[in-house]
Amino acid sequence: MVKVDGGLGMSLADAPRAAAEAEANGYDGIWTAETSHDPFFPLVLAAEHTKRLELGTGIAVAFARNPMTVANVGWDLQSYAEGRFLLGLGSQIKPHITRRFSMEWSQPAARMREFVLALRAIWACWDDGTKLDFQGDFYSHTLMTPFFNPGPNPFGPPKVFLAAVGERMTEVVGEVCDGMLVHGFTTEKYFRDVTLPALERGAAKSGRTLADIERSIPAFVVTGDTDEAMAAAAVGVRGQIAFYGSTPAYQGVLDAHGWGDLQPDLNRLSKEGKWLEMGELITDEVLETFAVVAPPDQVAAKLLDRWGDLVQRISFYAPYKADPAVWTPIIRALQEG
Repeated sequence: MVKVDGGLGMSLADAPRAAAEAEANGYDGIWTAETSHDPFFPLVLAAEHTKRLELGTGIAVAFARNPMTVANVGWDLQSYAEGRFLLGLGSQIKPHITRRFSMEWSQPAARMREFVLALRAIWACWDDGTKLDFQGDFYSHTLMTPFFNPGPNPFGPPKVFLAAVGERMTEVVGEVCDGMLVHGFTTEKYFRDVTLPALERGAAKSGRTLADIERSIPAFVVTGDTDEAMAAAAVGVRGQIAFYGSTPAYQGVLDAHGWGDLQPDLNRLSKEGKWLEMGELITDEVLETFAVVAPPDQVAAKLLDRWGDLVQRISFYAPYKADPAVWTPIIRALQEG
């Protein structure tokens, strides 16, 4: 059995309805993304209009903030959602951190490890009165007076999930986090050959095992009730795979399959703005390696066959228009295992 998650859009006006519908449709959780809007605000409304859904950021950009600001937001959401908040963090890439957010960038894996440890030190101070004395290479938090201390959280601190692709960041997940947000641009082979060993190495540093780390994947799915719908879905997914494949930081996934030469071509076309042509470079073999391609009644079985023993949470990465009713029986089948 796996948990099945959905997404929550960025519209604050739509968040109450969308969250309530997700809960009614049987989803176990919903995630927001930090793109053109803040990822935390919609979850406040989602918490108000749901009872059992887990509510997560997938992701909030850690390096655009500092541990204290994130600790405050996480503490408040965890309390208001009555223990249902999942703090999902990600590093983003250097140009966005330095040029979009005007923040510091260096040693992202080491910095992220320290960021999470600083969060835990702050929460321990608030929860059980531990003196705040966190002094690291990137962050220092040594002052907490009663006026700024929210006190113990009745639901404890939120779980911390971290997005990772490369081995070093994946080791950080294993060492200091409660869960991993697997990037959609991954494959079963890469996950088994690269991700799991890195997670195990990280977990061993803190005396843990893989069983201590919850894994969540947004799995690419190509599906539809007609041939035309399947073809349209394939176009959307090819384009998304091509977009990720154009990013140098993700070339390792392509290299694992001997497709490393594809990355420079995709990167060149992206700089030329040739988005349609990029998708056309994604062959059927590449598509079916990254995505489950199947009619609706076969999707759940294929997802479980590929990911059932690797992750505990699945969401549908479907960058195309599909009737929401398509997903309802798939959700049930995944949950029943």
